Order: sequence, then structure tokens, then C-alpha cells
Amino acid sequence: MPTVGFDINQSRVDELKSGIDSTLECSPDELKSAELLTYTAVLNELEDYNVYIVTVPTPIDEHKQPDLTPLIKASQALGSIVSKGDIIIYESTVYPGATEEICIPIVESVSGLTFNQDFFAGYSPERINPGDKEHRVTNILKVTSGSNEEIAEFVDQLYKTIITAGTHKASSIKVAEAAKVIENTQRDVNIALINELSIIFNKLSIDTLEVLEAAGTKWNFLPFRPGLVGGHCIGVDPYYLTHKAQSLGYHPEMILAGRRLNDGMGKYVVSELVKKMLKQRIHVEGANVLVMGLTFKENCPDLRNTKVVDIVSELKEYNINVDIVDPWCSNEEAEHEYGLSLCNIEKPDHYDGIIMAVSHDQFKTMGVQKVRSFGKANHVLYDLKYVFDKESIDMRL
Repeated sequence: MPTVGFDINQSRVDELKSGIDSTLECSPDELKSAELLTYTAVLNELEDYNVYIVTVPTPIDEHKQPDLTPLIKASQALGSIVSKGDIIIYESTVYPGATEEICIPIVESVSGLTFNQDFFAGYSPERINPGDKEHRVTNILKVTSGSNEEIAEFVDQLYKTIITAGTHKASSIKVAEAAKVIENTQRDVNIALINELSIIFNKLSIDTLEVLEAAGTKWNFLPFRPGLVGGHCIGVDPYYLTHKAQSLGYHPEMILAGRRLNDGMGKYVVSELVKKMLKQRIHVEGANVLVMGLTFKENCPDLRNTKVVDIVSELKEYNINVDIVDPWCSNEEAEHEYGLSLCNIEKPDHYDGIIMAVSHDQFKTMGVQKVRSFGKANHVLYDLKYVFDKESIDMRL
């Protein structure tokens, strides 16, 4: 079908026009083969289309409250171009009710049209897994919904034309919204549990991975691992659900406890590193530490809400000199988003501590001996991602 990709970022539009996707989700060949696909940053060029799919980010602010600004601005923009009979499908993660309580009234106000009479809506949450070349849009089952039965069927059939894995038509927009927000909330709580167990096992001098592997021999044990929980989904979505719950007078205990625990893992990692350095009689203040990886997950250039920055900030609290290396993200973006500069690993025998923070394939290929060569004769190698064997490192979660 004739499709246009719209973005307010002109440079993003320009790179896609030239066949480049900086997120690395699509190859140049894939982009060039999409003959019916065009791109624009000019809103008025969308007026002749009749289905609009909204995929703007839905972050949180400094108070960990939902920031609906991109969603509100997108709805205002659509209100200026939507016509009778058009359908707006939202894919952005929100709390249950946000589409019909926040977005639709804005479209109505700007357009002067009446919802479910002049224009219609659907909700189909995105389930893309950044950096995953096996699970992509077409082979991930899609949840769909619509503002009435006819529109729900239309939205479902529309996605079925491209989703080979099939669809699940939810009974309402609210159900579809809730389904999305609990997917990542469930993962967040489960990882928080494993992180807490890791802290306990560390105090007991028990290796966490060995415990998880032993427990994993039971058929219904869930294979979660401890670690940093960042990114634009798992570390963010639970706050949308807790915000809505609190607005209804309910204080969610477990979800917020999991969030607090996961948000504190960066500080915990640094405290454990510092303890180990002191035990090895390494002077902490003024020490040099190499952090390997900055993106929020392996083999992915996405820096959104990466928790590696918490480790970097905490290290600097100890007046430790920090170098960061990451072959997947650009120095310009790291500087723009977090004020951090990346470096090349060209300093053998230089570091007092090395943190394997993200398990990029390039780091795995190096091997533990190459990684250790960057450290001084007396240094600490802290493997957060279980990249190397237990015997070859000094610490792991």
C-alpha cells in the first residue's frame, strides 16, 4: 500500500531517503526495495492519507511521571489534517485509557470532527525488540483493537496483511493498552526479584548463575538473569501503570518496589567494585576504570534510558577516572544525550578496574585475555553480563 513515513526530524527523513537507517533495524536493501514507501517532514503532505499510525516515544520525566508531550503534539498535528472517515491507530505505550481520555479529545478539538462518527481510532501496541534480527515486526504476533466493532475488524485485517505471525483482536482499546503495559511490567518485576536474589547470594558467597542454572533444571522455572534494567520499555512502562493506579487512589506496592530495586543496581554495582578494589589494595580515588558498553542492550545502538550512565555517574562520585568504549553507538549521540565521550581502547596496562556492562559481540570476540590486557597487573574485572567463565574474571552479578 502507498505509505509515507513522517518525522519532525528532517535529518532522520533525509537519511531514510538515502537508504540509511541509523537504528540498524532495516538494511539499505530493504529500504530501497520498498517502492511504495516515501518520507517527509512536511505535515501537509499527509492530508491525502486515510490511516495514520502514531509511533512516537512515551518517556517519563525527572519525577518518573509519564511525559505525554510527544503523544499530545502528534495528536494536535493529526487534528489539523484528519478528514471524515479517517482512522488513527496509536502504537505508543500508554496507561489504560490514555488513547480515549487524552489523545482523541485533542484530535476532536483541533479538527472539529466527532469521534466514532467522523473519524475513528485503534490501538495496536508495538512489540519490536531492538537489535533482534530474528523477532521482527512481521513475525511477532500483534495485538489489535478499535473504537467500535467495525473499526476493530478493519484494524485487525489491516495488520494481518503484513503480520505473518497472526493477530489477537482485543475487546477494547483499554484492554490492548493494558496488555502492552503489563508485558514489560511483568519482566521488570521478575528481573527485580533476580537482582535481589543476586544481592542476597553475594552476601552468602554463592554464585548467582550457578544457582539459576540449578533451579533452571525444573521445567517451569523462568530463566531471568540479574542486570541493569534500562531502555525505553521495561524501565519506563511500569511507571505508566503505577501513575494510573495512583490516580485511582491505589498505591501499587510490588511494581514500585521492583522499580526502586532495579533503578538502584548501578549504585550497587559500583559499591561492589569499590569494595573489591579496596580488598586488592587498589587506591580508589583517582583510579582508572574502563566501562565496556553504553547502549541499553547488546548489539544495538539505542541509548534511550541506558542504566550504564548510572554506573558512570556513581564512579565519578568516587573521583574515579572513567573511560567508556562502545562500538555500537556514536560519540555525538552519547555527548548529546548524556554529556559523555567515548574512547578507543588503546591503553594496555592502564586500568585499575574493567566493567563488562554490555555484551556486544565485539567484546565477546575479544576474549577475556584481550580484555584483561587493558588492565594493570593488579586490576578488577567485573562481568555484569556473564560473558566470560567464572574462573577467568574477578566478579560477576
